[in-house]
Amino acid sequence: MAEKKMVEAITSMEDNFSQWYTDVVHKAELVRHSGVRGCMYVQPYGTALWENIRNELDARFKATGHENVMLPMFIPESLLQKEKDHVEGFAPEVAWVTHGGSEKLTERLCIRPTSEVLFCDYYAGIVQSWRDLPKLYNQWASVCRWEKTTRPFLRTLEFYWQEGHTLHETAEEAQAETEQMLNVYADFAEQHLAMPVIKGRKTDKEKFAGAVATYTIEALMHDGQALQAGTSHYFGDGFTRAFDINFTGRSGKVEYPHQTSWGMSTRIIGGIIMTHGDNSGLVMPPKVAPVQVIVLPIAQHKPGVIEGANAIADSLKDIARVKVDASDNSPGWKFAQWEMKGVPLRVECGPRDLEAGTCVVVMRHNREKITVNISDLPMQIPVLLQQVHDGLYQKALAHREEMTHTATTLEEICSIAKTKPGFIKAMWCGDLACEMQLKEQAGVTSRCIPFEQEKIADSCICCGKPAKEMVYWGRAY
Repeated sequence: MAEKKMVEAITSMEDNFSQWYTDVVHKAELVRHSGVRGCMYVQPYGTALWENIRNELDARFKATGHENVMLPMFIPESLLQKEKDHVEGFAPEVAWVTHGGSEKLTERLCIRPTSEVLFCDYYAGIVQSWRDLPKLYNQWASVCRWEKTTRPFLRTLEFYWQEGHTLHETAEEAQAETEQMLNVYADFAEQHLAMPVIKGRKTDKEKFAGAVATYTIEALMHDGQALQAGTSHYFGDGFTRAFDINFTGRSGKVEYPHQTSWGMSTRIIGGIIMTHGDNSGLVMPPKVAPVQVIVLPIAQHKPGVIEGANAIADSLKDIARVKVDASDNSPGWKFAQWEMKGVPLRVECGPRDLEAGTCVVVMRHNREKITVNISDLPMQIPVLLQQVHDGLYQKALAHREEMTHTATTLEEICSIAKTKPGFIKAMWCGDLACEMQLKEQAGVTSRCIPFEQEKIADSCICCGKPAKEMVYWGRAY
């Protein structure tokens, strides 16, 4: 029987970044395309990655007092129409159900693109007094947005996410919640995904439809495009007034609660791929990697080798997510396959290694090889996994710094945008006209107004009027 073909090469990211991304997504066995445009079969490896992300986020939400609920996937058209700005913002992306079986529905049903209106309808029936507040709820669900162009994880018709929706007695409490959850996302991105992010506020043009303010974490991908990795919105009392959600306040008067919403989706998997991946495939951040350690028996046909590999895996099973590849593929095929899947650490053990009581550990992110005593592995593996995380984070941070530019004139920002991918820091007066002019002339959008402000110049990069804020500009997914 002929040996199984070596893992096929992927397109170089330097030659065609978009095709490289598509190759990695499919050849690392994260997803397969379904028969519906823009919908994906998420394979076991991709599902395991999302589960690890979900489980960590869910634990963080519960640690901050949030509870999970499950709401319907259908929204009656009349309910969706209650908040004008919100429905206008989502109208182009809404998928409608018009028939139930063979009968036409008396009212169209929207497949949820997001669940603000559902939560409002729910809250209206369960909140009567200030004693009922706060309501700190989150749901894990899929949503549907009818996108014109699609790409696995980054932009699909159906995607998976969590959406937090909370009600508060005061504006101050709601604002604190909004900022707290943004910090949860930022800490998760950096501490678990090794992904450096910039925290800030969206401009009014870029904020969520119906929000008073939208806050974001922005990450920079390998190709210099930005990714909005997570958002947190302060709604004020706009939705609660539209849906007549009110309560008897401490003074006995009728009041309207203040609302927040926040979410992170499977888009973050696209962010992991494009932040850390290389021309051999995925490079998984250790804390969310479905397999953290792959044990490869070398010359496994020889006596005791597979048994030795299994013993190594057994010694690590309480320390890391570990797997033994005892398939009949060649070592070269296995190396390429598990590199493609981005497993952080590879442990190689052959007859001589086992006889000497040692093994070779290879780090995926830099391919550094070290010889480790097998008895020391349980102590060394956590240290090495942390080294991989730290190495990935520092590499991504250095890449972002290298691709972050500063501009002080319109000509300069247009030139940088044309020739240098990445973030561009520039001052802004706050006027929509200037924001639109930058999009038209430089081809960039405002990514965020960072919390950590710098004064690059006194005047707006567009109109020359006094500048109000420094903004990160760029192209984005």
